[in-house]
Amino acid sequence: MIFRQLFDYDTWTYTYLVADEQTHEAVLIDPVLDQAERDLRLISELNLRLTYAIDTHVHADHITANGYLRERTGCRTGVASGNGVECADLGLEDGQVLPLGDSRIEVIATPGHTDGCLSFRIGDRVFTGDSLFIRGCGRTDFQSGDAGRLYDSITKRLFALPDETLVYPGHDYHGHTISTIGEEKRFNPRLTMDRETFIRYMAELKLPDPRLIMEAVPANRSCGQA
Repeated sequence: MIFRQLFDYDTWTYTYLVADEQTHEAVLIDPVLDQAERDLRLISELNLRLTYAIDTHVHADHITANGYLRERTGCRTGVASGNGVECADLGLEDGQVLPLGDSRIEVIATPGHTDGCLSFRIGDRVFTGDSLFIRGCGRTDFQSGDAGRLYDSITKRLFALPDETLVYPGHDYHGHTISTIGEEKRFNPRLTMDRETFIRYMAELKLPDPRLIMEAVPANRSCGQA
């Protein structure tokens, strides 16, 4: 497996490039429009062919590069079905599998941050978007967020994966890059709470709206293109 973890400093967003070593088929997970040329340059340098550009959810903090990457490379774009993103090539469903050379991208529904959040499992790692962070989790106060659903998504779906599964989140605000399912079970302060305490805790968070929310959400429902 060819793997790169990429970062957008303006929005604290991780983008992930994963590719099959034999076929050089590649996927970009959560690509950011402002970083699209960086990502395309890396793909060219590594002699890869972009097969998919997929989002874990309809983002509120940055504009996706999916549509732009499709125009430039002919890749297929994907986001959760039912999110009203009619321009996406793939409406992704829980349990769906996308082939990537000799590897496979397994789709895991993890709603709660929004009602259409997905995680993607590839080999020994899971890309958790804004559901599970390192020692934290995504907020649940907009885009049909639901703290109870998020708690269930993490504890019943993600925590059901083997403890050694590598966790790669959609964001990090504290300098972390990687964790494991076993670590998050033991040390994540929000997920060691019981469900009712977690729901109360999330309801008491008073966070400002993401800076780009009014621009990003409608743009991302159009695959990042006006």
